[in-house]
Amino acid sequence: MAKHVVWFRQDLRVSDNTALWRACEDPAAEVVGIFCATPQQWAEHDMAPIRQQFIRRNLVTLQQALGELNIPLVVLEGTDYADSATRVLSFLEAQSADAVFINREYAVNERQRDAQFDTALPDSIRCYWHHDFGIAPLGLLTKTGNPYTVFSPYKRAWIERWLREPNLSNPIPAPRKVASALVATSIPAPKPLRTDPLWPAGEAAARSRLDDFCARRLKAYKAHRDLPALPGTSELSPYLAAGVISPRVCLETALHANEGLLQGGDQGADTWISELIWRDFYIHILDTFPRVSMNRCFRTEGERIPWRDAPDDFRAWCEGRTGYPIVDAAMRQLVQTGWMHNRLRMLVAMFLTKQLLLDWRWGERFFMQHLIDGDLGANNGGWQWAASTGTDAAPYFRIFNPVTQSEKFDASGEFIRRFVPELSELSDKEIHLPPPIMRASLATPYPEPMVELKFARSRALEAFQSRS
Repeated sequence: MAKHVVWFRQDLRVSDNTALWRACEDPAAEVVGIFCATPQQWAEHDMAPIRQQFIRRNLVTLQQALGELNIPLVVLEGTDYADSATRVLSFLEAQSADAVFINREYAVNERQRDAQFDTALPDSIRCYWHHDFGIAPLGLLTKTGNPYTVFSPYKRAWIERWLREPNLSNPIPAPRKVASALVATSIPAPKPLRTDPLWPAGEAAARSRLDDFCARRLKAYKAHRDLPALPGTSELSPYLAAGVISPRVCLETALHANEGLLQGGDQGADTWISELIWRDFYIHILDTFPRVSMNRCFRTEGERIPWRDAPDDFRAWCEGRTGYPIVDAAMRQLVQTGWMHNRLRMLVAMFLTKQLLLDWRWGERFFMQHLIDGDLGANNGGWQWAASTGTDAAPYFRIFNPVTQSEKFDASGEFIRRFVPELSELSDKEIHLPPPIMRASLATPYPEPMVELKFARSRALEAFQSRS
C-alpha cells in the first residue's frame, strides 16, 4: 500500500486543498497529514502572538476534520525553517513514505526552505508541488513577456485567463477506506489560551462567515466597505491568511451571488471580487520580485527617501496618542483586537509615512507583530502603496488628511467613540479634531496633535521630491 504524506502550511483545511486532494486521488493509498510549527522562525518574521494562537487553534479543528476522513494529523515542534525541512524529511523516511504533497509558499525564506527540502529528498520519495494560496496560476505575463507591475492590466489578464481556464475548487476528499495505523498528535492548547469571539477557529466558522457575508452584505459592500463603524467587510482575512478557507471557494460563492459574473454585475459583488484579484496580484508580486520580502522598496528610488529618525513619534503612533482621533482609534483597534479596518490601514499608514515621514518598514513590522491576518504579500503591498514606494503606488503628493477622512467615513464619530472613549461626550462635529480647550478639560486629557497637517504635507513633498 502506498503511503502519501501531506505537508500542511498555510492551508489549514480539508475543503479545496489541492495537495490534500491529490494525495487522496489513489483510493488505496494511506494518507497522513503533518504540520511543523516553527516558533523561532515565526518570531523572526514578527508573527503576532494572536496569529500564532489562531494557527494553533485551527490545527485542532483541522485535526478533527482530517480524523473524520481517517487521516491522522501529526504536529511537530521545530525551531526555524531549516529545522522544519529536516524534521519533515526525517518523518517521511521513518514512515517509509512513497510521496509527499505540498502547497507552495512564495516569500524568500519559505522558498529557501523548500529548495533545501527538495535537494535533500531521496529519489525514493516523490514530491508533488501545487499552487493553492491564490486563485490564478502564477506566471501571468504581459504581451512583451514581462511580469505585471500594475494592477489594472494584471486584472484584465487575470479575468481573461479565468474565463478561458477557470480554476475551480476541489471537494472534500472521501474518507479513506482504511484508517492509518499512525496515531494523531495530541495538540496542546495555546498558552496563554485566548478564546476569541471575534475569530472562532475552523472551516465551518469561516464558511458560515462567507455565506452570511454574501447573502446579507455583499450587495452593500462597495457602499459600506469604507465605513469602520459598520460590519461592511467580509472579515475573512484571518481565515484566508491561514488558509482555513480557500480563495477559490470565496470567488465561487461571490459568483453565485453575482449571477456568475466576474465583472459587470452587482457593484458590491464586483468590488469584492476585485479585492480577491488584488490578493492574487500581491502573491504574484511576492513571487516575481523577491526583494519586497527582503525589506526593500519595490520602486528602487524609494530607498533614497530621507526618512526621519524619530522613535518617540513612532511610539506615539503605535500607542494611539497622535492627537488625531481617527488615527488613534484605528491604532487602538489594532492593539486591542488584532485587526484593523482596511480603510483605516491605508489612513494610518499614510499618516506614518507622509505626515510623520517615518520609514514604512517600521509600520509594516508593527502591523505584522499585531495582526491576526498578517500576510506578508498583502501587508507589504499595502504599506508600500501608502508610502509611494510600491506597485500601483499612491502618487507621493496624494496624502490623506486624517480630519477630512474622519468626517467622511466616520461622520457621527461612532467608531472613534468605540476606541477613544475619552472623547465620547464630544459632539459629532468636535470629535474629529477637538478644540484645545476641550482636550485639556476632559476627565482623561487627550493630547494635542503631534504635527500640524499643512507643515507635514510640505515636509513630505520636499522629502519625496529630493529622492530623484
